[in-house]
Amino acid sequence: MFGTSGVRGRVGHAVTADVALSIGRAVGADTDCVVVGRDARETGETLQAALMAGLRETGADVVDVGRAATPTVARSIADRSADAGVVVTASHNPPQDNGFKLWTPSGQAFSPDQQTEIEESIESEAYALADWTGQGSHESWAGATDHHEQTLVETGRTDAAAADVSLSSLSVVVDLGNGMGGVAADALFELGADVETINAQQDGRFPGRPSEPTAQTCTTLAATVDAVGADLGIAHDGDADRMMAVTDEGEFVPGDMLLAIFGLEVGSAGDRVAAPVDTSLAVTDALAEVGIELVHTKVGDVYVADRARDDDVVFGGEPSGAWIFPEETLCPDGPLAAVKLAALVAAEPLSDRLGRIERYPLRRTVVETAEKDAAMERIAAAVRRTYDDVSTLDGVRVDTDEGWFLIRPSGTEAKIRVTAEARDSAATDRLLDRALDFVEAETAPASTE
Repeated sequence: MFGTSGVRGRVGHAVTADVALSIGRAVGADTDCVVVGRDARETGETLQAALMAGLRETGADVVDVGRAATPTVARSIADRSADAGVVVTASHNPPQDNGFKLWTPSGQAFSPDQQTEIEESIESEAYALADWTGQGSHESWAGATDHHEQTLVETGRTDAAAADVSLSSLSVVVDLGNGMGGVAADALFELGADVETINAQQDGRFPGRPSEPTAQTCTTLAATVDAVGADLGIAHDGDADRMMAVTDEGEFVPGDMLLAIFGLEVGSAGDRVAAPVDTSLAVTDALAEVGIELVHTKVGDVYVADRARDDDVVFGGEPSGAWIFPEETLCPDGPLAAVKLAALVAAEPLSDRLGRIERYPLRRTVVETAEKDAAMERIAAAVRRTYDDVSTLDGVRVDTDEGWFLIRPSGTEAKIRVTAEARDSAATDRLLDRALDFVEAETAPASTE
């Protein structure tokens, strides 16, 4: 049921009101109070109603924040002294999808063990429904987004003061992608920045651009930043847990480079930064130059957040745009990342920061297979027979003198993902070919993209 980031799939097939009701009952069975919200998808209203019915049937009280960003809901759990939170969202997926993300009071997503407990509870229907005197209550809380905004403003003022800068001279274009990231634009405006928004109307059809912020989907943002002479461009996905950026020169910043920029700012010699196993070698090298160690996790913000709980980890991130500042929250908070990046840009242009980080050629491809799990077992065995030093933290990763390659199963699709990187293009191509040889030898039928 759970992928790398909650439950997600096509509405009417993998995601139905029945599923929402069952998740509500399973979560409500072990909680007294749950915060619930949803993104802009029209199907969210039906799914949220079913989710809340399941929660209340088991006696859990519901705090309904309505439409809100995922980090807004995650932060509201502690604000309202609740036991858990559920967001009805498919994040950056296309409009025909929806899903559910589950959160703890710390702002961290439900762990794999907690997710398994929910699945087992649903399968066995191991929950008792309350009688008519024990039904949970329903309360609407309209102030969740305002509370999140004020927290972001306080953080922005603190960061600006520490850097001895002001955001009042900063010009920012924020691409909300028709999603829930408006809290970021509001916080930046409150901090004194000159803010221009695009795709700002909430619309779960995502008419402005596909929800996932990538170099390909953020061309309008890049062009706008360049056209108006802005200092910074910010892009969010549908539920605003992700944040990507465009420099003052109109260049989309690759996620690995943004990870390095945040890590260099937050960390210092002796600290650690957590990131998934598919993170660029360029991040490792950039951080190592100042004595910061990059520690790998499985792919998925839940794993990065879990590692970020450790005292020696000062920052965690995924190149996809999920940034975790553990001193603030263990939830990937896109608007928080936007405010923090704005303070950095007020001190030094983003293009200058980006220019100091060396970039290496990185190749990614996928192999489709109907037998993903069985194929991965055979691939892993073949790789271990060939190489002595193999990491199996998430799939199989091999580090060589030239660079590295990673072969791992997709968390949501019938695909095996292959990544390779080295410090020059020829070496990267050799590593990718070597990895694909392993995959193609153990998958049939298969095709590459």
